[in-house]
Amino acid sequence: MSPTDGNVTFDLYFNKTKFKGIYQTWRTIREEALIQRREVYIWVEAHVGNSSCSSPRRSVVLKDIVKYDAPQNISMSWSKNSLSLIWEAPEKHPALAEVWFRRDGHPAESWEKIFTKTNTVTAHSLEKIQTSHCTTRKKTGTSEYQVTVENLSQHSAHWVQIRQRSTQVKDPLWSHWSPVVIVPAELAHEPEVNVATKRLNGTREVTLTWKLMSHAAAAAAGVTYRLEDTQSSLGCPCVRTEKRRQHLKTNNFTIYVSYSPVDISVIARNAAGCSPSATVHVPADPTADLKTCDKTVDNKSSKKTCKQWYELQDGGLKPDRVITLESKKKQVREQERKSVALLQDYVGYLYFEHMCDVGKPRTVKTCLYYQKEGAPRREPQDITVFGQTHNSANLSWKAITSEDQRGFLTHYSLCSVKMGSRDEMRECHNISASLRKYSLENLTPGTKYNISLAVVTRAGAGPAARVTINTLQEKHMNVWLSLGLLIGFFFTSTMCTVVLKRIQNKIFPPVPTPVIPDFSPNHRGQEMLEGKEEVDELILLQLHPERKTVPQEAEETTTLRGEWDAGSDEDVENESEGDSRMSEGSGDESPGSTDQEQKSSRVKKLTDLEQVESEIAMLIYRNGLVFDLKTDSP
Repeated sequence: MSPTDGNVTFDLYFNKTKFKGIYQTWRTIREEALIQRREVYIWVEAHVGNSSCSSPRRSVVLKDIVKYDAPQNISMSWSKNSLSLIWEAPEKHPALAEVWFRRDGHPAESWEKIFTKTNTVTAHSLEKIQTSHCTTRKKTGTSEYQVTVENLSQHSAHWVQIRQRSTQVKDPLWSHWSPVVIVPAELAHEPEVNVATKRLNGTREVTLTWKLMSHAAAAAAGVTYRLEDTQSSLGCPCVRTEKRRQHLKTNNFTIYVSYSPVDISVIARNAAGCSPSATVHVPADPTADLKTCDKTVDNKSSKKTCKQWYELQDGGLKPDRVITLESKKKQVREQERKSVALLQDYVGYLYFEHMCDVGKPRTVKTCLYYQKEGAPRREPQDITVFGQTHNSANLSWKAITSEDQRGFLTHYSLCSVKMGSRDEMRECHNISASLRKYSLENLTPGTKYNISLAVVTRAGAGPAARVTINTLQEKHMNVWLSLGLLIGFFFTSTMCTVVLKRIQNKIFPPVPTPVIPDFSPNHRGQEMLEGKEEVDELILLQLHPERKTVPQEAEETTTLRGEWDAGSDEDVENESEGDSRMSEGSGDESPGSTDQEQKSSRVKKLTDLEQVESEIAMLIYRNGLVFDLKTDSP
């Protein structure tokens, strides 16, 4: 007979008390029906058809020997370096628990263990997230045990096993060990999210990407990511359904939103809990040519569209001051009408009108909305004058706040009045509403002006800010100063040129060019030949080789003037022959020529030789260049 056979029935006996018709291998009996704290006999009979069998009888004392079942469905959560473990309690009284643990991925490490008394708490479950934060939902009518293991690294994954024992009986027994539970690392930081936005015909495509969590955090069941956005939560224009609650295991997601501002939150979750929420703000993206709303805009609900009014503030919108009107739910229409009634006069709103197009929100209208306009109640702030000249001046100012504007700003009105003249003419200019600076031109030199600046809306102009401008006296140009500057410039440029020229000569000295004058001693010889000289007595002197005249030394050394030397030799020979002929011709003359004539002839010859020597010396040394003049020896 098999106890698991479907046709087997059991009867449970407590002494004479019989619990029959049991089809399972266990039975839960109310405490009031049991005999406690004294010895009883327990046995079981099994029946199949006409056959039956009985188990041995066992003597026990209830409440003295108790053995709990092994802990099941263990949940965990981190709090810094402390790990909290929670499971369903078998009874309301606290129990004793033994916890074994070691780091994941380190099988060589030995198990560490602690003994601790459990705390009885209400049910703790992480199965359902109701908001953008990782909160829990309590179950009623049940209790749970909780133990805390301290001094664990929340950055590592761990293996955990638990068994439990009663503290209320005389002889408690340890339960079996629970299955090994892998506790992932704590998700201490929010996901690092990057956003890319693309505008598509009334809709914006927002692509989110983020870094995956660490391997230790993804232990056991891994990490999932939860995405929510404020537009879906408001149901404008598309009603949020459970399908729009995104649970992802990837690190990217694309969502479509309207032109109104939206906050998108990303939360990571593992078996040990949730990370902090990473919230990405996507600001409003109205059209570039934003205009005031026309009369077609009203505060009545529509079945096809969703309307939103965002209160304007300096530098942007107030996300917490938004009024939404959509009629998808009848039970909230009256509440929405009351909200629309809260629209204030003289307060600016950025109006959006959306519709749901195939599950995607699309903005169909955007404009500036004033339920009622008025003139501004303050003047432009911090008006300042700067950069005055003899005929111009510059103005700067700060814009007034949205609360003081009280209407759609159309332009600024700037007026100027010349003081001191008989007819004080008032000149006014309209300045663009986007400007914060303006330049006044064509003013009279040395004149005082009163300037007023006011903000203008469609309802009229507000109070004006006033300031006084004094233009400078016109100055004529000093001619002498200009002339002095011109002369100084000319002198400076000349000196610079001279200095640069000297520096150039120092760095790159000029290469000297040898100058050789045309020297022809033949003309003098011809003159000597042509001249008629009478010589009474001719004395021929032989020059010794040891003593050479300068022309002879130059004749031996020169190479550049060879032709000139040859001509000189011919002249000397002709001169000698002429002297011989003259001596022969004069032989008939009287030998009574005086010594004075001979001396005069010698002096003339010496003078000619000295002149030749000086000219040859000029050839040897000219401008610092030495020429080696050589000739053959006689």
